Amino acid sequence: MDDASKTDRRFATTLARGLSVLRAFRPSDDGLGNADISERTGLPKSTVSRLTFTLQALGYLDHASRRDKYRPGPALLALGNVASASISFMDMADPLMQDMADETGTLAVLLVRHDNKMLIVKTWRPRGKASLWLDVGHRLPFNGSSSGHALLASLSEEGFIRTVADAGGERGLTPERATDIRRSAHDQLTTRGFVMADSDEYFTANIRAVAVPYFSRDLSEPVIFTCGALPEELSADRAQAEVGPKLRATIQELDRITGHGAMKGGRAL
Repeated sequence: MDDASKTDRRFATTLARGLSVLRAFRPSDDGLGNADISERTGLPKSTVSRLTFTLQALGYLDHASRRDKYRPGPALLALGNVASASISFMDMADPLMQDMADETGTLAVLLVRHDNKMLIVKTWRPRGKASLWLDVGHRLPFNGSSSGHALLASLSEEGFIRTVADAGGERGLTPERATDIRRSAHDQLTTRGFVMADSDEYFTANIRAVAVPYFSRDLSEPVIFTCGALPEELSADRAQAEVGPKLRATIQELDRITGHGAMKGGRAL
């Protein structure tokens, strides 16, 4: 979110703070207290207390049998289901990405831009095979992940500038570094149709992945489909020769089914 939006008279600060409370929760959490939420959001504990009380009263948080620990409530679950159902490509992507995961033995994920990182919103695990531990709610950096590099390459110029500014230099993502990533990743999308971050630049040595952007009419910016595995299970050669091209073909098939238009070099035509 840019600073101009925050200073606009139409910007509802209380609503933004309430949403930041909901974003503080992660799948691995066994409930969060007000102090935990305060630490994660940077909001005063007194403010958090009022917000969690309100969100609980509305059903977005729940602490039944949790004492002073909150968890996402039924209203939030319903809201998430409505959002998922309203995005037309999700149902059609499910069988394609599950086949992708099964055939390659990789963890397939769907990511979106969220604040200053990439957020996993859907996973497809290969049947009968152990896979990476990443799950829904996990966040990856723009700088040093195939998913982040693919996003930077496929954003509009305005979206790219805004995203880099919002990142605030997170993990060394200066404007100069972001421009280098964008140029390199765009070249990869143009020449081979997928992005693979250099292993020397990756944010962790435990993952190798390939990524392809997808443009949906339902959304204002691209989402990223990614397949990854441990480096010992997904060599660089295999990623480039097999998994990358297969993911590219899978997203092209999704594009064909949904009729969202052809793509070239990561940009919708």
